[in-house]
Amino acid sequence: MRLCRYDDDRLGVVRGKMVHDVTEAQTQIRAAAPYAMKGDAVIAALPAWRSRLEEMAAKAPGKPVSQVKLLSPVARPSKLVAAPTNYKAHIEEMAARAAAQNVKPSPAIGTAGLFLKANSSLVGPSEGVAIRFPERRNEHEVELAIIFGKQGSDIPREKALDYVIGYTIGLDMTARGPEDRSFRKSIDTYSVLGPWLVTADEIPDPDNVPLEISVNGEVKQNSNTNQLIYDCRKLIEWGSTFYTFYPGDVLYTGTPEGVSPVKPGDTMLARVDPIGEMTVSVRAHRASG
Repeated sequence: MRLCRYDDDRLGVVRGKMVHDVTEAQTQIRAAAPYAMKGDAVIAALPAWRSRLEEMAAKAPGKPVSQVKLLSPVARPSKLVAAPTNYKAHIEEMAARAAAQNVKPSPAIGTAGLFLKANSSLVGPSEGVAIRFPERRNEHEVELAIIFGKQGSDIPREKALDYVIGYTIGLDMTARGPEDRSFRKSIDTYSVLGPWLVTADEIPDPDNVPLEISVNGEVKQNSNTNQLIYDCRKLIEWGSTFYTFYPGDVLYTGTPEGVSPVKPGDTMLARVDPIGEMTVSVRAHRASG
């Protein structure tokens, strides 16, 4: 199943190139959810509601996906967690850059730990990326993103994927600089998710998924999650020793080599099979009075 949010916070089931409106289900789920709950009510309810969503989608007229504005498939995650330096080739390219600049390279993932990105930085592909510091190097980092479906802490590796409701494409946008990693990666619009959530049953092995991104038609990153240093299960196991994951929480699994700068006017096309692809435009940030 492919579930998307679009236009003015509508919920849809994507079938082929069409989206079928099931917003009424979202309305009912949210109305029944306690305000103080941690996580996303719709994601938490998805297992119980899935058959009804399918039935509703079958009766709803379709609208071309190309005619809607795709938002983040998760509306209210309690946190966005991300893995740094999780591909060997990416570590090597960043180490070479650090040596050329005479700065200290980032430590390996086991030493660096995971990091948090502000929820306020979360957007969908239609909202695009706004470059706030054009004088800096602002780079794309395409990743497979895990979406949790239920609450879990201290999760053993062998049960890790039981807590996953689905996957989506993540862009961990980055402004290079001397500040803390989470600070530079939490700029408004610097956490992109989309184009939709693909339920976990459609991706039985998240550790063998190709991912790619091009900028203005030129391929920049092209790899596979089978190159992860900490695979998806290990990331979940390790992260859950520090955090309790809640429904809708997002785990960016890391980016491969090939990160490159983007500037206003650029267009990024990110693809992760078998999720699909999303087009994300880059623009300049405009100060808001």
